[in-house]
Amino acid sequence: MDVWNQLLQGFATAGTPVNLLWALLGCTIGTAIGVLPGIGPATAVAMLLPITLQVEPTGSMIFFAGIYYGAMYGGSTTSILLNTPGEAASMVTAMEGNKMAKNGRAGAALATAAIGSFVAGTIATVVVTIAAPVVAKYAVLLGPPEYFMLMVLAFVTVTAVLGKSALRGVTALFIGLALGLIGIDQITGQARYTMGVPELMDGMEVVLIAVGLFAVAEALHVVLFEGRVVETQNKLTKVHMTKLEWKRSIPAWLRATFIGIPFGTIPAGGSEIPTFLSYATEKKFSKHKEQFGTTGAIEGVAGPEAANNAAITATLIPLLTLGIPTSNTAAILLGAFQNYGIQPGPQLLDTNATLVWALIASLYIGNVMLLVLNLPLVGLWVKLLKVPKAQLYAGILIFATVGVYGMRQSAFDLFLLYAIGVLGLVLRRFDFPAAPVVIGMILGPLAEAQLRNALSIGEGKWSILWERPMSATLLACIVAVIVLPRIVKRLRRG
Repeated sequence: MDVWNQLLQGFATAGTPVNLLWALLGCTIGTAIGVLPGIGPATAVAMLLPITLQVEPTGSMIFFAGIYYGAMYGGSTTSILLNTPGEAASMVTAMEGNKMAKNGRAGAALATAAIGSFVAGTIATVVVTIAAPVVAKYAVLLGPPEYFMLMVLAFVTVTAVLGKSALRGVTALFIGLALGLIGIDQITGQARYTMGVPELMDGMEVVLIAVGLFAVAEALHVVLFEGRVVETQNKLTKVHMTKLEWKRSIPAWLRATFIGIPFGTIPAGGSEIPTFLSYATEKKFSKHKEQFGTTGAIEGVAGPEAANNAAITATLIPLLTLGIPTSNTAAILLGAFQNYGIQPGPQLLDTNATLVWALIASLYIGNVMLLVLNLPLVGLWVKLLKVPKAQLYAGILIFATVGVYGMRQSAFDLFLLYAIGVLGLVLRRFDFPAAPVVIGMILGPLAEAQLRNALSIGEGKWSILWERPMSATLLACIVAVIVLPRIVKRLRRG
């Protein structure tokens, strides 16, 4: 039972006063970020990345993990009370949760969302605890051809799922891949695409790109294109559930957890898909179908919230063991690891076991913290919505600017930050997803290195990419992801 011994050591590390404080701070900021519409965990983590670079890696990762799943908890509050999803994954919760609130059942909706998040998050963390070492053990057997194919699969699935069209997703990915090429070529030592600018010789900073694309672009979009919207708030009732509501919620939580976990482990665009799937499943299984879309069905809140949290917790399996991010926040977390000189992958559990197990232990601790923070303090979180947008986004811009300047004390970085911010604004304005840009930039150089290594092994023959069983299987998966949706579309039309 080596895993459980390592987990206990992880609890000893995560349970130190400093790390507990980082976990609490992360959970609190994450919940606040989730409550505030439009910001999201990716923006929050990107904005705080430069500031936490001086912090010890374990504390920093625990802090970011707290923000990550804290934001998912917080998003349900505004979805239910104001019909304003704080996160894209909370859209489904708003459908039934807001109707429950309008019918005087806001308390029950908030309770099932918080407890469902806790149950799903805890089960998913147990899965991460057991699965991560197993995946890492088999991932060591993968060679450069398999890793290259794995990264291509990540590129294909992310661009296919995120955004309104595959073409937009591919365009965003190629922008990221192009940004990743800037700097010194690792093999030839030649400068590539630096345009004679010395600051670009070391390549583009992942932190700078993430802050520009998410934080700066978000603030600019709000200032230029979003007017002030006055929402009507539903009355906040006592946060509790009746015996019947418990009976209806528990099966929904469990079903949704096992829908969410697989989607977290594959590069399929985060937690939006499992929340919709969970909602459809609950609607099908419910004995109270007449409540869906009318007075609000509690299963329609319980399921999507549990699926959401299960999916975002499970994203840590491919992130830690393969170095593959399956959501935009996971991509930024990968950038945070790299900033500390840590490369997630099969060797991570050997080279940085203390950090990994402390991070996994912090998920258990964070889930308990979030349950305590969310149920009694709902009224406080709702008051956050009274912060004027102008001051809120001005604060985000100041944080982003100071943080990026603090990394290298370079004025050039500030010009680059706002140029990337404008690029992010254009992408957002024309419905191009930002996540493939970050994923392309981080995984692009790694994919290039693996392709070169694979071709070296195959003595220059491209057939090395499909001659080995595992790489051939991954190639078949890539083709299936590209071809199958088009076949299904044509069959439906026919």
